Amino acid sequence: MGEPEAGSEFAMRAAAAAGPMADAQYILPNDIGVFSLDCREAFRLLSPTERLYAHHLSRAAWYGGLAVLLQTSPEAPYIYALLSRLFRAQDPDELRQHALAEGLTEEEYQAFLVYAAGVYSNMGNYKSFGDTKFVPNLPKEKLERVILGSKAAQQHPEEVRSLWQTCGELMFSLEPRLRHLGLGKEGITTYFSGDCTMEDAKLAQDFLDSQNLSAYNTRLFKGVSQDGRACYEVRLASVLSTEPALHSEMTSKLKSYEFRGNHFQVTRGDYAPILQKVVEHLEKSKAYAANSRQEQMLAHYIESFTQGSIEAHKRGSRFWIQDKGPIVESYIGFIESYRDPFGSRGEFEGFVAMVNKAMSAKFECLVASAEQLLKELPWPPAFEKDKFLTPDFTSLDVLTFSGSGIPAGINIPNYDDLRQTDGFKNVSLGNVLAVAYATQREKLTFLEEEDKDLYIRWKGPSFDVQVGLHELLGHGSGKLFVQDEKGAFNFDQEAVINPETGEQIQSWYRSGETWDSKFSTIASSYEECRAESVGLYLCLNPQVLEIFGFEGADAEDVIYVNWLNMVRAGLLALEFYTPEASSWRQAHMQARFVILRVLLEAGEGLVTVTPTTGADGRPDARVRLDRNKIRPVGKPALERFLRKLQVLKSTGDVAGGRALYEGYAAVTDAPPECFLTLRDTVLLRKESRKLIVQPNTRLEGSEVQLLEYEASAAGLIRSFSERFPEDGPELEEVLTQLATADARFWKSPSEAPSGQA
Repeated sequence: MGEPEAGSEFAMRAAAAAGPMADAQYILPNDIGVFSLDCREAFRLLSPTERLYAHHLSRAAWYGGLAVLLQTSPEAPYIYALLSRLFRAQDPDELRQHALAEGLTEEEYQAFLVYAAGVYSNMGNYKSFGDTKFVPNLPKEKLERVILGSKAAQQHPEEVRSLWQTCGELMFSLEPRLRHLGLGKEGITTYFSGDCTMEDAKLAQDFLDSQNLSAYNTRLFKGVSQDGRACYEVRLASVLSTEPALHSEMTSKLKSYEFRGNHFQVTRGDYAPILQKVVEHLEKSKAYAANSRQEQMLAHYIESFTQGSIEAHKRGSRFWIQDKGPIVESYIGFIESYRDPFGSRGEFEGFVAMVNKAMSAKFECLVASAEQLLKELPWPPAFEKDKFLTPDFTSLDVLTFSGSGIPAGINIPNYDDLRQTDGFKNVSLGNVLAVAYATQREKLTFLEEEDKDLYIRWKGPSFDVQVGLHELLGHGSGKLFVQDEKGAFNFDQEAVINPETGEQIQSWYRSGETWDSKFSTIASSYEECRAESVGLYLCLNPQVLEIFGFEGADAEDVIYVNWLNMVRAGLLALEFYTPEASSWRQAHMQARFVILRVLLEAGEGLVTVTPTTGADGRPDARVRLDRNKIRPVGKPALERFLRKLQVLKSTGDVAGGRALYEGYAAVTDAPPECFLTLRDTVLLRKESRKLIVQPNTRLEGSEVQLLEYEASAAGLIRSFSERFPEDGPELEEVLTQLATADARFWKSPSEAPSGQA
């Protein structure tokens, strides 16, 4: 399996042509899985008004998603613009004839299509899951011939040549610093200027906390003032830049500050022309809102994106939480902080989806049991929220999901204060689960033969259970101990005892501090680990399995496969670890590795990971889980670990949390597992993450049509070629202008785009 199967000798030859380090982990294989998102039935059931609402929200989401290109790498906007010009002028089939005439083989042209589909799918040239760069799997000279001889180049020779000169080198470059997203010498990121370090990020976070400003919609640019001191620009995302605002919530923040001997300037206007398009369609969607809550929600989102105000987005999110059980569900903004190397800036995403009533009924039963199930969690009642705020929990069929990737489930909003006081919503994305987690037996690695059929049969159902528990009772559980700006505490300092120390509570969150700002680089992964652990722990509860329709032997199989899937995922996670930097590149996978370590530590033969030799004579491995020891050995180990995770989170004990989490997340070659050596085996046999083709909606008169595309790299490209029919060239111009305006922040002799101004 793995690389040789997924790209064969051709992949190795092309990798060699792309550069000495272009090994298979930096290439998307020609046989990568591509699936179409099916929402036809759910869309058919919408009323004409609901379709119009969904259409305009989708337009807003797709426009906003373009900002992700500017949040990823300096070259990503140019690559996107170049590909879009290319495929607008010539459909993939038409371009194929030209490419073959230029001397490309069918395999090489397919490799280019897969690369282009990957850029569109990830909204940039770095994988959304793992933050690794991917490069075209063909010689650069051949791709150059195709591009410069294309119809797009004939129509606009200077523009296409300029785009190629700007991004061609960086498209293929695998210099060590450019292989992964990261901060300083660890990698590339456009959330920070190229000269920012982790120390700069920490200083900026302290500054933001001091001013009660959220980092979610910001980027940080470092410069040097006339007197030689460091000066920092904190730039907020907004439509407005220097224009006077109608109110002072944001304008009072837009000024110069002195902070710890450094100069800070808060500005706004990042992604302004893109957010203008978002706002236009949010305005249009208001006319088709189902109720006043949706109207208020949209009005606050519009204010947030116009002014650059996260507080306005929070107000919109409050109305969103109150909008229970809508037919068309959506959320939009700077949401997840996984890809910020510091862990506090949000990537733009927007989704629009329709309710799947059958699965939603099961989730409603889970919500009804939630208060009882929360009592089963292994921490004292004082560490749980004072009141469980009954959330919406629906299974949705996604129509649109813009951003860098599509998750299986979501628990939002991410604002700690809202989650504690107003609640949250959970969504499971049913049509995403149906395609993204389907497994072929011959591609199933690291399991015993006798486990494979059971795994394939029960992986889907067990994942439904895990996603439900992970989102609702994982992310939805636990209390943060907070002292507000008036000095009042939300817990009884005298009475609450830390179950790990037997003493009173010694630490907590102060006004302005959040989970993300305090735990920064480990916050996302630590929280995913807590939620995954809750899912494993509570899936042992017969009541939970009954809700999902599993009893007796079937229920036991669901439990076994859920736990087996987690420990296998812990091994697969090694793909997302970078030994050179001793760092993890993906929050969920780091979390699963930590859980594997915890269960291995439990001993007594509960879990074993054994190196073997495969039938092909190459290194392999086997993961085994003793199903008879899940309850007597696994459950107590998970119980102890979960209690520690929650207590450290509740008390804001960063030092203790880091020591615990980073201890388990350390990857060494210590026996018996020898994880660093096993990582080579995992890389050898890895399967690339699937690409998902999404439909478009098109307004024809007053009716909204659903446009679907074939499940192939060419189909994915076509979906993007038809995504912005009115203003595609204008958007590409906007993206390259925005990228060029900031290009100086990433310029250095070794890695600057040669054509950037």
